Amino acid sequence: MARYVGAIDQGTTSTRFIVFNRGGQVVAIAQKEHEQIYPNPGWVEHNPEEIWRCTREVIAEATGRGNIRPADLAAVGITNQRETTVVWNRQTGKPVANALVWQDTRVADYVAELAKPGGQDRFRGKTGLPLSTYFSGLKIRWILEHVKGARAMAEAGDLLFGNIDTFLVWQLTGGPNHGIHITDVTNASRTQLMDLATLSWDRDILDAFGIPEAMLPRIRSSSEVYAQAKVPELKGVAIAGILGDQQAALVGQTCFRPGEAKNTYGTGCFLLMNTGERVFHSNCGLLTTLAYKLGDQPAHYALEGSIAITGALVQWVRDNLGLIQNSSEIETLARSVADNGGVYFVPAFSGLYAPYWKDNARGVIAGLTRYANKGHLARAVLEATAFQTLDVVEAMQKDANIKLDVLRTDGGMVENELLMQFQADILNLAVVRPVTRDATTALGSAYAAGLAVGYFTDLDDLRSNWAVDRTWKPKLSEAHRQQMCRLWRRAVSKSFDWVG
Repeated sequence: MARYVGAIDQGTTSTRFIVFNRGGQVVAIAQKEHEQIYPNPGWVEHNPEEIWRCTREVIAEATGRGNIRPADLAAVGITNQRETTVVWNRQTGKPVANALVWQDTRVADYVAELAKPGGQDRFRGKTGLPLSTYFSGLKIRWILEHVKGARAMAEAGDLLFGNIDTFLVWQLTGGPNHGIHITDVTNASRTQLMDLATLSWDRDILDAFGIPEAMLPRIRSSSEVYAQAKVPELKGVAIAGILGDQQAALVGQTCFRPGEAKNTYGTGCFLLMNTGERVFHSNCGLLTTLAYKLGDQPAHYALEGSIAITGALVQWVRDNLGLIQNSSEIETLARSVADNGGVYFVPAFSGLYAPYWKDNARGVIAGLTRYANKGHLARAVLEATAFQTLDVVEAMQKDANIKLDVLRTDGGMVENELLMQFQADILNLAVVRPVTRDATTALGSAYAAGLAVGYFTDLDDLRSNWAVDRTWKPKLSEAHRQQMCRLWRRAVSKSFDWVG
């Protein structure tokens, strides 16, 4: 009998393969970074072939370290950076261009063009999403219009589109030799091409975007046996779960009841609240998205607040300014001062996402005086993540008319205890870090795969694995909190309409 369940966690900066036991504990792990490609300001690309190569390497490395054979794995799930767009030739498997990453802003002109007839919310009723550079649909259009011969090939049925999940499943199950072309409802909901009610591609939107339906993968649930892997590293193992990374974190945090919410602190920050089988259409700048669909059970939905730049800001301070050598040093530098010294950092490097949706915003550092030093800047960098999360939490509570009493957190930045305390302070509510926090997205996809094959029995089986590592409670006075919030919002307003 298979002892473990595995997960491919393909993220914005790296790919991991993680093997879990029934208790949700990590048995083996391997990770490999891939190149970030910046051809022009605002453009962000990845090489899909490099990602596929890294995926195979981390699977081999993790299973080798754990002495784990394919027969030891009950199933494998996939979780992935969402919206990142790959278009490839179905005959050769070769991408026609680099993947356009979710942060990429090159389609801003398309956003403006499509918003003219009906505004930025023209497609929100069907898709839950505003027109934005964020989502996959307009990235597909850009590739079809800017890669020589791509549109003709697509219309002839020779090109396939997928987010990273689709590309990896196709490769794992045979590639040009009968690989399956599928996605799950969570990833499909991030293309801006899927109707939330019918869970199918919307032909009117496809026509408006100029995208041939033949390019698109078949939409499946998040937890079912799709096929067996054909690559040697996973030969014969069931591929049985797919979840976009933030939905995977929601499942990994076992937020299965309406009103339960989690925030993932990674390259960006993504706060999701489960709204059950009900679709909430946001009036406060949030996204309505699929939370998950387990087998033939009804789909569950979520409200989401997406923040583009959080952990990426720490990387920018490290790589572009050279203020720190390693990302972990940001906390030590921030602790060298007692407060932010009046400095506020709005990291609108790719515009502002929720709840503002300002594609033409750009980064701003406000409140500088001769007193300010690099410690104050480091503190402002960390506080920017907490302030952006505050904006999203307040919008979410208004939309859903639900008051959060606790925020579950996960992701790489939750190791930063200064950030976690300030997050509790500025939200004025408890912030909880679980025992499993840096592998939560992978765990969610492993749960989905394990449920599909009976490795896990039911949702209560998963809930029993969740455990608290630490809780932070607010310590900031209300007067001080309100003053900081006012200054933050003033700084945010200064970032608006910078471009154009």
